[in-house]
Amino acid sequence: MGKEASPLEKLRTEILNGAISPREVAERALKNANQNAGRNVYISRDENWTPREADRIQKEFSKNEFPSKEKPPLFGLPISLKDCFDLEGFRTTAGTRFYAQKNEITRADSAVAKNLRAQGAVITGKTNLHPLAYGITGENPDFGDCLQPADATLLTGGSTSGGAASVQEGSAVAAIGTDTGGSIRVPAALCGLAGYRASIGLAWECDLWRGGVHLAQSFDTLGWIFRDLRDAPLLAEGLFGLHVPRETSLQVKVGAIAPEFLHDCDAHVLAAFASCKQSLAASGAGVQTFNAAYWEDALSIYAPIQANEAAAIHAQATGGDFSCFPAPINERLAWGASLSALEVQCQRQRHAEFRNRVDALFQSFDFLILPCSPISKLEAGKDHTQTRPKILRYTTPLSLAGTPVVTLPFPNGAAIQLSAPRGQDSRLLAYAAALVI
Repeated sequence: MGKEASPLEKLRTEILNGAISPREVAERALKNANQNAGRNVYISRDENWTPREADRIQKEFSKNEFPSKEKPPLFGLPISLKDCFDLEGFRTTAGTRFYAQKNEITRADSAVAKNLRAQGAVITGKTNLHPLAYGITGENPDFGDCLQPADATLLTGGSTSGGAASVQEGSAVAAIGTDTGGSIRVPAALCGLAGYRASIGLAWECDLWRGGVHLAQSFDTLGWIFRDLRDAPLLAEGLFGLHVPRETSLQVKVGAIAPEFLHDCDAHVLAAFASCKQSLAASGAGVQTFNAAYWEDALSIYAPIQANEAAAIHAQATGGDFSCFPAPINERLAWGASLSALEVQCQRQRHAEFRNRVDALFQSFDFLILPCSPISKLEAGKDHTQTRPKILRYTTPLSLAGTPVVTLPFPNGAAIQLSAPRGQDSRLLAYAAALVI
């Protein structure tokens, strides 16, 4: 990608230099909002609130103690917020009519929203999502399926569906998302964007889950959807306070998943994976294949733990009657609630063993790569009953491992997961930002 600044970096420089104001940036972003066919990128937004917020940020960070060069990383940047995080003055729906009717207008910011505003971000609204963040396609019977602004025949993927759409349409330069089983990685991939999901536990360490709706605590992570890999360090600093080195070695060892695992990939995905391996090798990486036969067990471990934890989270609000949520989500929740403690404990033991095996794999490699999804397009209006398990087969192994992942975008809706060991987010982000792919 060379030394040329990314579009986001250029915009930030213009804001810091006073060439354009946060209000002007916000108003320009709002003109692009809800440009998909369903006009439902956002579940809630306020075209008066966002410019006022831009004015507040301009005033607050123009004081003497915040000279231009020291303004926070996200100063003046339009950012969308997934509607599973509280934002003062708005209602949190978690993508469902049930919570839209049950929840009151929020009187306080979630920790994520509070942190974004403290870092100078201008929040453009609360984005659509797969109901309860419990799905990978972006289909939503309550608020409408989230279609790509760039192509009305395609779903965005989920569950951070509106977040991906907001970046694709230009109403936000980056989107806050969650990733439990692939909810940042998959919509980023299908929409031709970059993504970053943090290591499991990083959001807890930063106390960012207050005021957020969990899906399954054992796997829930936070992160970003954005356009350019070079922007990942800035965004990670803004959300998590990470300090990512600007220089990094490209002489690394990369493990590429064995070809046998890729038997169900479409042609675009296979081409992207081959291109990725070639690019990494050309940049100086040693790329070797690793055997992932045991990764076939990942979904059978992940699904019951996820369902059991999700059922416990929503049981109190629903009285244990999950029929208020659309199918098949209500069926998954009912199944999760029916699992015995012994069965869940058995799956947790399998989870620990799986995670240990992935940890051991990283003793031989600095990074691992595999496709984000075997499917490069999700056609709207089609039966996607079998789509979820096909995609989760690719995403849940790293969810079980709890590793940080960067989504490397390639043409035609294909993308590659680049993962590092847990806790090595800064190294991963530095390496991804330095790549030319």
